Amino acid sequence: MATDERPIGFWLKLVDQLVDDQFGASFEEHGVTRRQWQMMNLLTDGPASGKQLSDALKPFFPVVEGSITSAELIEELRESGWVSLDDGQYQLTDLGRRSLENLRGAVERIREQLTENVSEDEYGALVAVLQRMATNLGWDGSVEDTAGA
Repeated sequence: MATDERPIGFWLKLVDQLVDDQFGASFEEHGVTRRQWQMMNLLTDGPASGKQLSDALKPFFPVVEGSITSAELIEELRESGWVSLDDGQYQLTDLGRRSLENLRGAVERIREQLTENVSEDEYGALVAVLQRMATNLGWDGSVEDTAGA
């Protein structure tokens, strides 16, 4: 099958996997996972409970037996001193804020690589089409953007 004949599902899964691989490799160098980075980004808006963090990231945590949970990931951040837990609310520590700032450079480089040779108009059109397709398939808009996922 020629490249241009591959179905949209092929391209969606391929790009998703490549993005995950790029973020995973970059974040691994900093000692966090992509999901932990997302949690830290959510905490820039202020303290949040474990349930709030878990709910916001639910689309990124497929239910797979034996897979790591959001609770385990946030606990790793707490043990590393990047977040603290006070009265049931997680919040970024000063160390966490500095670490998140360091991660932003890596994220920006990946985003630039992803959109190289893609105009702003093309990118906007792609996102709009994907949103319409998701709506066509039953998405009701209830899943929010989760911290720059």
